[in-house]
Amino acid sequence: MTTLGLKPQQTSCCMRRAARRDENEKEIVEALRAVGATVYHLDEPCDLLVGYRQQTILMEVKSPKTQYGKKGFNENQKHFAENWKGGPFCLVDSVEAALRMLKIMIN
Repeated sequence: MTTLGLKPQQTSCCMRRAARRDENEKEIVEALRAVGATVYHLDEPCDLLVGYRQQTILMEVKSPKTQYGKKGFNENQKHFAENWKGGPFCLVDSVEAALRMLKIMIN
């Protein structure tokens, strides 16, 4: 079965562990939804699929409080960004950054 036209990931004999979420992701998702955006959680290639005013954007959430978050996109995400032929793919580290991306999208 597919969801939103996406094929389920291949599974092996073991259950896939849930992806760790950045500590600021919940706050960012709540803020996006509060302004009317539709938000879906993804694991790969990024954290969030966001729809707003007939536009779509992919967001990678990073926490500026962690060493990993300060590094920006990981190698898989860099590769994805270089080859992505769809809408915007951005990195956000705060509610303000996420809302700013929505404003940029619609202008």
